[in-house]
Amino acid sequence: MFRSMISRRACLLAMAGALAAGTMLQAPAVRAQEALPAKPEAGAFKLGIEPWLGYGLWHVAAKKDLFAKEGLSDVEIVNFTEDKDLNAALASGQLDAATIATHTAMGMVQAGLPVKIVMLLDFSLSADAILAGKDIKSIADLKGKEVAFEEGTTSDILLNYALSSNGMTIDDIVRVPMPAADAGTALIAGRVPVAVTYEPYISSARAQDPNVSLLFTAGVDPGLVSDVLIVRDEVLKEKPGQVVAMLKAWDAALADYRKNTAEDRAIIAEAVGAKPEELTTAFYGVQYYSVGEAAAAFKGDFSGKTFGDVLAAAKKAGLVKKDITPESVIDPAFAAAAAK
Repeated sequence: MFRSMISRRACLLAMAGALAAGTMLQAPAVRAQEALPAKPEAGAFKLGIEPWLGYGLWHVAAKKDLFAKEGLSDVEIVNFTEDKDLNAALASGQLDAATIATHTAMGMVQAGLPVKIVMLLDFSLSADAILAGKDIKSIADLKGKEVAFEEGTTSDILLNYALSSNGMTIDDIVRVPMPAADAGTALIAGRVPVAVTYEPYISSARAQDPNVSLLFTAGVDPGLVSDVLIVRDEVLKEKPGQVVAMLKAWDAALADYRKNTAEDRAIIAEAVGAKPEELTTAFYGVQYYSVGEAAAAFKGDFSGKTFGDVLAAAKKAGLVKKDITPESVIDPAFAAAAAK
């Protein structure tokens, strides 16, 4: 169950080059600076999503008819369990937008896919962490040690960031590649002294072994491990009003979540195939962005320090091959319009 819940965190871009060669690259230029429509255009809006609780407010919006309240008459949430299928559907024009990890969006744009980040959805605080046994007290202690982590994922990003922040590289450790679902188990079984994973595996590992500590968490740099809404450039040009309305619906869902937290967590848990009590600690480790917060972040730290930190970690992990600018990835106009 939880394997599918967090599958979106993997960066599966092996096919990006092939997709970039398709007709999608012929999309018109984005209308970013012009005045955006006050009302959504007619027609359907298709959103690709995977079963991760950070995307849960879309399910709240659907369940509580918040899309309709923003003038969107036909929003279809299309569920995927694997990144490669979602990416292919987006590239072929079967989807208007998709929810993915920030570093995945960077990789897509660098590969030539005409998409833009228009909204920050969530970021991890303690829901992503490096776990260690009792003999490991600092990141410096990782030198020469075996570290279990899932390559190509947000765990890879977090590990490379932590090492770099302490003057080290991935070559200073002994890599033990394995799924994040298994990394915590390997730690408490004594097969490795360190593991990088995320909720609910963090709580599970610590419950089974009180000697397991949080050595380093994503909250050190909020936004380092984060998720975004990307939209095809063609859609940004042809249906900008729909995009703004989608962001307003997200904001309405967040407002409802803050008032009816237990009720909305139950909606989200059902959508990701879990029980609310199974995700309690996971919810506490994830923070949702409001539209206003996203718009402010686009003007501030996210487009500066955080973007640079994610890019540097992604390059060290080999997930992004060269430098890329925030302007080539982010279109802030839609969050700004929705926040008014």
